[in-house]
Amino acid sequence: MRRLDPSVDIEADDPVTCPYCGSEETTREHPRGPSLCKSIHYCNVCEESFEAMA
Repeated sequence: MRRLDPSVDIEADDPVTCPYCGSEETTREHPRGPSLCKSIHYCNVCEESFEAMA
């Protein structure tokens, strides 16, 4: 049975708090960021993109 890389499963993500406004209404824009331990998220409230630790 083949297992998928968990870093690409964006459906299982818990909300990440936006560092700019504190909102948890965020979504992961891209499964991977500049390194394997970071991912790129988008805040639906203040409309800013940010990196978060995976």
